[in-house]
Amino acid sequence: MRLPRLLPHDVPRPVLSLQMGGLLNAFGNGVVLPFLLIYFHNVRGISLGLSGLIVASAAVVALASGPFSGPVVDRFGGKRSLSGALVALFAGFVIVIPAEGPALAFGAMALVGLGNGFFWTAQSTLIAGHTTAAQRPSAFAFQRVAMNLGVGLGALAGGLIADADRPGSFSVIFVVNAATFVAYLLVLAVLVPDADFGGRGGAAAGRRSYRDVLRNRPFLGLIGLNALVIFAGMSGLELLPVFAKNETGVAEHEVGIVFLVNTLVIVVMQMPISRMGAGRSRMRYVGLLSLVWAGCWVGVAAVGWSLSATGAWLALIAVMAVFALGECLHGAVYGPLVADLAEPELMGRYMALSALSWQVGFSAGPAIGGFLLEASPSGTWLVLAALCTVAGALALVLEPRLPARVRRSPVAPADTASA
Repeated sequence: MRLPRLLPHDVPRPVLSLQMGGLLNAFGNGVVLPFLLIYFHNVRGISLGLSGLIVASAAVVALASGPFSGPVVDRFGGKRSLSGALVALFAGFVIVIPAEGPALAFGAMALVGLGNGFFWTAQSTLIAGHTTAAQRPSAFAFQRVAMNLGVGLGALAGGLIADADRPGSFSVIFVVNAATFVAYLLVLAVLVPDADFGGRGGAAAGRRSYRDVLRNRPFLGLIGLNALVIFAGMSGLELLPVFAKNETGVAEHEVGIVFLVNTLVIVVMQMPISRMGAGRSRMRYVGLLSLVWAGCWVGVAAVGWSLSATGAWLALIAVMAVFALGECLHGAVYGPLVADLAEPELMGRYMALSALSWQVGFSAGPAIGGFLLEASPSGTWLVLAALCTVAGALALVLEPRLPARVRRSPVAPADTASA
């Protein structure tokens, strides 16, 4: 029996170095992100609704700053822009440590949001600039592997460290996260050159504007659909830990294991699913992942109705393992499709609007979800399931509106040879 090939064979060395730095960075984020709502609500005593707004404020700031990142990246390059983003993220997660009330918490999350607003634009531009169209499915899929592996291992570590009865334990996880931003800066400085898209950025990009991007109607449809997919699907991952702890009695360390299982499925299945998608319809993959996530959220609602403690924990592990398959489908499609639709000299702006669609979804998720959880903890998941179903239908509507050349994932030479 041949084991799945987990590592890409056709990704250039700068991209591998970039994503190894991203792995370190994602580990730090995983230590912290699943426990932010618990920190603000259970440790700092801030109401659940207001805690949701604090967490969401990072995404709101990223939403506001994201469009500015596109021209900056196009003009000054992805490497310098990514370095600045990492500095802002470092500062935000250091400042959150003494945040006893909402004011300082909002300030810290604003810095985090500013960093995130530039982070994804810059990193995605670097990946696109160091790859060909045929290499991008593997490169962006491996980005998903590295990020999720880091987040999953970090969530496991964070679950073992964080304890709402020991407030100092949360200071530890924030320091660990801040240190990983420094590590990523070192990797970026030493191992990753900038990408100039064959000299088509810089001054040439300065003569273009977002008006040129907004004329690309299929691209606008894609990022609109992605915003809905992220809101209805992935943003639920930010709501799950506090739901699991407060509604079913699942402990922090058990939440970490749930996220670790989710991550391990992505690590094992992302590259095989990406290769399986070669030559197939990208929008049908999006439709399938939407239905997978809808079923998962119905499963979470059922857990809230009928299970608690160990039973709930085991059921959530199973649900999140299936949810990971949908994440793999998304990783195989979205990033490469954005890069294929973009004009090279405007890659930063395209990636900025793409990142904006993520931030819209992630800002709406905890902002709305916190209040939904207060009103109906299990009902929240049924609302998300319904929206996932709508997103799947819209993906099929969008497919014929895409240029024919990008409707199917490209087939790399190695995939052709092994077919």
